[in-house]
Formats: sequence, C-alpha cells, structure tokens
Amino acid sequence: MTLGDKLSKLRKENNYTQEQLADVLGVSRQAISKWESNITYPETDKLIRISELFDCSLDYLLKGAEETDCNNQSNSNEEILFFRKRLRERKSEKTILGMPLWHIGRNARGFVAVGLNARGVIAVGLKAKGIVSLGMLSIGVLSLGMLSIGMLSIGMYALGLLSAGCFSIGVFATGAISLGIISLGAIAIGDFSVGALSIGKYFALGDNARAMIALGDTEATGNVFQKIGELSEQDIIAIKQSLDTVVPAYLSWAKEIIKLFL
Repeated sequence: MTLGDKLSKLRKENNYTQEQLADVLGVSRQAISKWESNITYPETDKLIRISELFDCSLDYLLKGAEETDCNNQSNSNEEILFFRKRLRERKSEKTILGMPLWHIGRNARGFVAVGLNARGVIAVGLKAKGIVSLGMLSIGVLSLGMLSIGMLSIGMYALGLLSAGCFSIGVFATGAISLGIISLGAIAIGDFSVGALSIGKYFALGDNARAMIALGDTEATGNVFQKIGELSEQDIIAIKQSLDTVVPAYLSWAKEIIKLFL
C-alpha cells in the first residue's frame, strides 16, 4: 500500500473530505488529491501533522508494508481505538456564512466549536471565544470559565459588564471580592457598594461601611451621612437628598437603582 493509498484510507475512515483535510493541514484540495494519487508527496511537517491528526506513526505512513491498523492496536484494544477515533477532529460539511455548522478538534472553528482552542458562536474549550463561551479561559458575550471575560461574565475570575465570581470586576459586580460601579460582595469596593466590608465612593451599606454616605450594622464612617442600625423614614429622605447632592450626573442611573432599595 502506497503513502497515497494510506492517506486516502485514513481520510475516509475519519470522515474527512479532501477539502476539510486540506483546511486542517493548511494546503489546497489539489495538494491532497495529488498526495493520494502519488503524484507528489507531503513535506515533513505535513507528514508529522497527519500522523498526529490520525494518531498513527510515521513508520506506518512511510513504510511499504501495511500494518493491521493505523494505531497498530490488537483486537483486544478495538473498543479503546473506537473511542479515540470518535474524539478525533470532526467538521460539518454544512456551513453558515462560510463557517462549518460544527467543528470538533484541537483548534476548532465553527458555528458550534469544541476543542482545546475553540472559536465560534458557541465555543467550548480550554480556551474559548464566542458569543456564548465556556472554558478555562473564556471570552464572549455570555462567558463562563475559570477566567471569564464578557458582557455577562461568570467565573472564578470574572470581568464584564455584568460579572459574578470569586474575584469580580464589572459595571455590576458581585463576588467574594468585587470591584465595580455597583458592587456586591463579602468585600465590596466601588462607587456604590454593598457587602460585609463595604467601601464606596458615594454609598456603602454593610456590616462595616465606609463612604460619603455610610450605612453600617456595627460600624459606619461617612463624611456626608452615616448611620448605624435601622433607618427611619427621616433617614431615608436624608440619604436620598444626599445622593442627589454628591453623585455626579453621569452616575444618575446608578443612584436611582440605589434609591429603589432604600
């Protein structure tokens, strides 16, 4: 069996078209056709990539003798081989705006992408980028991951317009430690903060509160208004008036949100 015969056999066994294999290897479809027809031969770096992609040895590809299968597995390992093949790179023939409907692989690019490095409308991977993304490092409109960046971001470390995480930074941030314009957390720091330890520029509410307007259960430090314990109707009126006085116009939207909960 020639190199071209083996390449054609491996491609078909793994459900690749010539176009798909060419895209993975970074060559033209014509190059794949010439390889399989033994007109030309792959360069060394392409042979290495092929062996990695199809999980076979260079010896198998280059030697004339045919092995029992690409992975040189015994019959007792056929079940393991089956699952390994199922996990190999796959790509849909159907496309949306030139992008495969789905792609599974080390470097997946598709409408739905799953891989170590995944990019797509929906991306799942160790490193994921998409409108909806899930990964160790996740970037997207809706993002979930260990390190998560997005408009709506949830993760161990979260950065976004709306963010939630152990350590969270955002316009609206909530977490064990949170930093934002409106911040909620065990330790909350922001323009408007609510938390056990609450540090705000304009408003802080918590067990220990520090801000221009500080409302605390056990301690409150404020240079415009401060109160420990329950609020009276007069206190609420005074707080709203103080907010109108100290909060700049560009943060009026945040000020109105705080007023709703007083």
